[in-house]
Amino acid sequence: MPEPGVPARRAPIPYGIPPDGYRLSDETRVGAVRLQVSDLERSVEFYRAVLGLRVVNTETTAGKTVRALTPHEGQRPIIYLRSREGVIPPPRRGAFGLFHFAVRLPDRAALGRFVAHLSDLGAAFGAGDHLVSEAIYLHDPDGLGIEVYSDRPREAWEHLDGQLVMATEPLDIDGLRRAGRPGAWEGSPAGTVIGHIHLHVGSLADAEAFYHSGLGLDKTVWNYPGALFFSAGGYHHHLGTNTWSAGPSPQPHHAQLLEWELIVPRRDDAAAAARSLRAAGYDADEAENAWTTADPWGTRLRIVSER
Repeated sequence: MPEPGVPARRAPIPYGIPPDGYRLSDETRVGAVRLQVSDLERSVEFYRAVLGLRVVNTETTAGKTVRALTPHEGQRPIIYLRSREGVIPPPRRGAFGLFHFAVRLPDRAALGRFVAHLSDLGAAFGAGDHLVSEAIYLHDPDGLGIEVYSDRPREAWEHLDGQLVMATEPLDIDGLRRAGRPGAWEGSPAGTVIGHIHLHVGSLADAEAFYHSGLGLDKTVWNYPGALFFSAGGYHHHLGTNTWSAGPSPQPHHAQLLEWELIVPRRDDAAAAARSLRAAGYDADEAENAWTTADPWGTRLRIVSER
């Protein structure tokens, strides 16, 4: 076995640029997101009625109530909601931090049923075909961005000159609806997860230094205007970053992403990622069987182990 902190040798993939030093395990995936909202009950109702999530736990810590939401019985929570008095929506032009978090449905049929469900509700939404995936975009009651998507099969993904090919093209809404028939939306099905996170950042070079050189994610797409995408294990992206917002970072009274999780297979993997971040000049602290850090714009990341 390789020494802790030394990247394992893996079969090369036909696209992407691995970091020069530590590289995260191919089994790395995104875990839960923790959101700050203005009205807890209103947000719970939105995520229940629109996304089909259910409340599985309620905790009160330091006077703050947190609700944990999961797609299906037996699955670990994918969203934690916390309210705070005086919270207002994020700035209209967007702050550094959350652009959107992305809920990945297990197949195209589920996405088709979700589109029909949104139409039944009369909900406004955007849409895009990214070639590797098909996506729907909407906002929660506080204006926090949400993507709901399903992946195309990996064998259909294209690559060119070492880079995965992604784009934003019109989505075949009618085709999606047909894919969902017969059947009706009955809530987020088993296998629904947070597929990726997309963040506003102040600099793509600084994002690359933190998430690629420090944390150990591969670069997968780097010619998309104003954006840079990262992943582990050949996925199209576990993290997107962009410079489409002028910032600054959100204030404590803004609705916002408080923290997101990256799940690695073993505790040694989490510790190795923390050592790599520290070696690159970033803080990483151990607490409650996890490591926490923050990117240059204050977006907090929690690195946890599956086992």
